[in-house]
Amino acid sequence: MLDKEFLLSTIRDVPDFPKPGIVFKDITTLLNNPKAFDMLMEHLQKRYENKNIEFVAGIESRGFIFGAALATRLGAGFVPVRKKGKLPYTTVSEKYSLEYGFDEIEIHIDAFGNKKGSNVLLIDDLIATGGTAEAAAKLIQKVNENVVEACFIINLKFLNGEDRIKKYTDVYSVLEIE
Repeated sequence: MLDKEFLLSTIRDVPDFPKPGIVFKDITTLLNNPKAFDMLMEHLQKRYENKNIEFVAGIESRGFIFGAALATRLGAGFVPVRKKGKLPYTTVSEKYSLEYGFDEIEIHIDAFGNKKGSNVLLIDDLIATGGTAEAAAKLIQKVNENVVEACFIINLKFLNGEDRIKKYTDVYSVLEIE
């Protein structure tokens, strides 16, 4: 059984990071707690083991940690979703807006092999405003793959980021902060 209070207790709040007024949710303290990390990964494995997930796509950079670990447990491939210019081969990209300006994420053009319509789970550590996750879901759909669900360890509900992603796929959050 998932003990959400225990998991929340292993996540450190860092006030005024990266700028004043922000309370950063630091998951490194969950990662270095083997009981918490195993409990979380076991929960995610049980949730997705019968959903025919062929690939887990993790959003840079903390999504890599959860995504790679979960992909191994599910017998699925792992696909990194990276910021522009970080992947060494031919890529497909998706731009998204920020508070001031734009950013861009990429995947390799052959990230999901040659088969189209693969079942992909999108994962990241946290959803705030949802811009990056929305762009990642659009990017996966752009290469004709099926985003089964977008999964987040923490959802900052008060920022309503999940509303942006629900246009593209279902959303699941392990922990929700109102």
